[in-house]
Amino acid sequence: MMLADYAQVADGKLFISGAGWSTCGPGAAPCSVAVIFHVPWQETGRRTDFSLRLIDSGGRAVVQPGAQDGMPVQVNGHFEARWPPDMAPGAELNVPMSFNIVLQLEPSTRYSWVLQIEGQTQDSWQVTFGTRPA
Repeated sequence: MMLADYAQVADGKLFISGAGWSTCGPGAAPCSVAVIFHVPWQETGRRTDFSLRLIDSGGRAVVQPGAQDGMPVQVNGHFEARWPPDMAPGAELNVPMSFNIVLQLEPSTRYSWVLQIEGQTQDSWQVTFGTRPA
């Protein structure tokens, strides 16, 4: 996982702009979370559920103001990796995704994007960042 100003998937590849930051805002801050799911050969052809959520340093869901007031910043989805016929058996398949949002963030605060796959998470499936003082 990586933070960027913007990311997009095209032709099975991630195109990333302004990547690698760990400080932004406060206020309106464009944010993209770029993810590459690494799918083992034996897990291709079946549905994989995931969620990506933004939490604060206390582990609480972050809520944004506006039309979705009261709704946590979270993406729920799924994918099914299909093995191309010309690929060798036993290899890993990459599934790239990007999630773009403009966040309204409080000053001097730490946040983390946390990825869950099939209800499980690992320390390496999160990326933490902070906002500048006002």
